[in-house]
Amino acid sequence: MIVYSRRTIKGAQASPTNHIHVLTNQRADFNSALKVLPYRRAVLERTNVRLETQVRAAIRVVKCWEKLRETCQTMSLLPRTAEEFSSAEYWDRFFKRRGENAFEWYGDYNKLCGILHKYIKVQDKVLVIGCGNSELSEQLYDVGYKHLTNIDISETVVTHMNQRNAARRPGLSFHQVDATQTLYKDASFQVSLDKGTLDAMASEEGGDLASRMLHEVSRVLSIGGRYICVTLAQEHVISLAVEHFVHMGWAVRLHCIQEERGTEEEDSFALPVFVLVCIKFRQPLATPILELCIGDSGAPVRQEQVCELLSAVREHQAYSVLRKRLRTSFNPSANLSLTLCQANSGLPRYTLTVQDSPPGGKIPRSNQFAIFIVPRGSETAWLYSSPEGRGQLAASANFRRLVIVAMHRNQEYTDMQAVQAELSPVVMDLAPPGMPANHQVPFLTVGGDLGWREEVFRGRSQLSGEYCVENVRGDDGEPYRRLVFLSNNALVQSESRLLSSGSAYGPASRQKKSKKRAKASAAAAPSSASLSVDSGFLCCAHHQVMVAALALLQEGMQHGTDASVSVLLVGLGGGGLPQFLRDFLPGVSVEVVELDPVMLEVAKEWFGFRPDSRLTVTVGDGLEHICALEKGGRLFDAIMLDVDNKDGSLGMSCPPAAFVETPFLQKIHNLLTSRGLFILNLVCRDPNLRKNVLEGVSSVFPTVFSQKIDQEVNEVLLCFHDQKDTTHILMSLNKCAQDLQSALSSTTTEACCRAQIDISELLKDLTVE
Repeated sequence: MIVYSRRTIKGAQASPTNHIHVLTNQRADFNSALKVLPYRRAVLERTNVRLETQVRAAIRVVKCWEKLRETCQTMSLLPRTAEEFSSAEYWDRFFKRRGENAFEWYGDYNKLCGILHKYIKVQDKVLVIGCGNSELSEQLYDVGYKHLTNIDISETVVTHMNQRNAARRPGLSFHQVDATQTLYKDASFQVSLDKGTLDAMASEEGGDLASRMLHEVSRVLSIGGRYICVTLAQEHVISLAVEHFVHMGWAVRLHCIQEERGTEEEDSFALPVFVLVCIKFRQPLATPILELCIGDSGAPVRQEQVCELLSAVREHQAYSVLRKRLRTSFNPSANLSLTLCQANSGLPRYTLTVQDSPPGGKIPRSNQFAIFIVPRGSETAWLYSSPEGRGQLAASANFRRLVIVAMHRNQEYTDMQAVQAELSPVVMDLAPPGMPANHQVPFLTVGGDLGWREEVFRGRSQLSGEYCVENVRGDDGEPYRRLVFLSNNALVQSESRLLSSGSAYGPASRQKKSKKRAKASAAAAPSSASLSVDSGFLCCAHHQVMVAALALLQEGMQHGTDASVSVLLVGLGGGGLPQFLRDFLPGVSVEVVELDPVMLEVAKEWFGFRPDSRLTVTVGDGLEHICALEKGGRLFDAIMLDVDNKDGSLGMSCPPAAFVETPFLQKIHNLLTSRGLFILNLVCRDPNLRKNVLEGVSSVFPTVFSQKIDQEVNEVLLCFHDQKDTTHILMSLNKCAQDLQSALSSTTTEACCRAQIDISELLKDLTVE
């Protein structure tokens, strides 16, 4: 059940947090306690369209003029080509046609005054490069800056600006000067102010014009002088400028100026405005100083290399594009998400996914926006991790926009109230368009708490990288243990249900639990020392189907528990599947092949895996082992393949492609007895690739069935060694399933575990391929 938290936040009253930089664009007072730290990075992901591609396309100045052309009231005044930005003739035409109307590139004085007053003293001599007909110099003059020298390449604008200010501002001068070759003396200014001029000049192929301007700026500034450049920070522009000043031994700082919340317009820039500040030293710096700040007074974050600074800029731009899109439009199929990182460590802390409701739904006017907190340990559940599941969750919550928040492992979270306080500043940036500023935003969750997660072990495998073993509380209130490879921490590699000491969880005992007791168990965090693995409960649905498939062997399985069945399993995982076969089917012997020796130790130490004479393990390559077995002439009644693919680029995450190549499938066929069954866990998102795999399997195995797994991509292929009468198999399926169910039900382990699996239910949707 989805429940409302008692606390809500108001759109206009979100307070900043002192634990994490939450990507807010509010002007925070970083100079007081300096407890609010700027973020180091934000990771953006999108399922369907790569947002990074859009950002990189948007930040090129050759593209930006197209956006300006669409949005500016004076569309016909904008350049037809990027090179026109640096043409004197173009700017003469431009300003003649604009007349008295000021043209404010990247914001006016009110937007920039905080930074300008920070770096420009009233007594400084300031060279304003490419002043145009902007009111910025006039406004600076009016507040006390009387030593401003304005230059522009356009004679038209210089004449106009001198006439406009002759009476009211007699000390404010404008001159027609080429910024790449001024006649000013060396070190004659303390500040050089550039508002969009560098962006225009850098549009020339190769950036030669911009480079000449920067050299001229370096010459005319005195020691301690500041080059202040207002820019969109297109990568080719900012890279050129930063590398120039780093080479000169200057200190470099970038301020990111984002729009105030609620001020977005449909025709406003999606990208944030940056202010580049470069400071000249008497002795060039041996080690570069590269810093990034949020807002005009944000605490600077030091970057070690130019590439790190450029990466941080791209992250801000990408977030700004995302924020603009969310604040101005709806898209139920977009699957937009971002990750918030801890300021001091850079480690991921929250992942936020935005889910909009489809148009046409009957949503109450008050249900504009809500935040859903995913309980810890439930992040990989279908409802929260898949686009279809999140859509279903949003439909159930019935809000125009639902932000689904997942908490990361290896992070501490005090309680729901603390999480709400931490997230309040950022979530308002993701509010839907048209939401009133004072709208109450509820926090939703399941069960009213944050859930439970406890990391019990962390290690590293040379083959699989870093991994962790963790205990979590499931949706049913019971404890579970998981193996997770941190290279893909959204995927649970293996999972087992846990039992408390002295307890036994069979179907009967679980039914006897009262609702009150179940609720209590859900709230309490059990001690790891008191927990053991329940070998009778298979968490993975495809493992259950692979066990149920043994019913199709018919011979032996239908005669009770004395029949002998030999199974070869490639892929150990946590050992739950082979341990289940060994514990609950007395006539079954299992040989497991596992490539990674570390996983074998993890299975034995943390997942109750206990090899013996009927359950053996060979550490080695499954491909090589099957080739060796074929030469030895040994046969198996069932060969199970449950191997994940480390190469995620193929569209098939299980198994690796080599395992379904025809020559290898033929080797598997040769290892089966005449009644034998090849059981394959197939995870393939590419329909064409799946078709190819099925064609290859069918070319070797004459009879193939498939069983799809509900709400998962997995399907299990059941492939017979010999030609079978499929109609007869389907008709006799219930009888075979009952025989296997009887064999399972007659066995109880020493730990009093019982097999909890319904064979008939698992095979009811079996289809012929």
